Amino acid sequence: QLQLVEFGGGSVQPGGSLRLSCVASGSISSLSVMGWYRQAPGKQRELVAAFTSADTTNYADFARGRFTISRNNAGNTVYLQMNSLRPEDTAVYYCHAVTIVAGAEDYWGQGTQVTVSS
Repeated sequence: QLQLVEFGGGSVQPGGSLRLSCVASGSISSLSVMGWYRQAPGKQRELVAAFTSADTTNYADFARGRFTISRNNAGNTVYLQMNSLRPEDTAVYYCHAVTIVAGAEDYWGQGTQVTVSS
């Protein structure tokens, strides 16, 4: 079992920055993938950025160049630094992780609201 808790959402003006954090606890040794998705009202949940099972990073086109995913040395906390935020970045941001034990299991955090508005 894995628990994911997100921190750092809030409201910001266009052009501003926010940093999201996600802390994983529980079966950390089984972590394979960890990253961020988002869901805007009326839209499907979409990938923002993630560390892959090959230990590389994967960014959505809208995130590349503005957002940066990073993690701590223990590998149980991922961060999402978001710069040059736009109103269209407004969404609930979810931490996502996959553990590999007998098979792959998906885990989601509770979500944190990011609002970009003047």
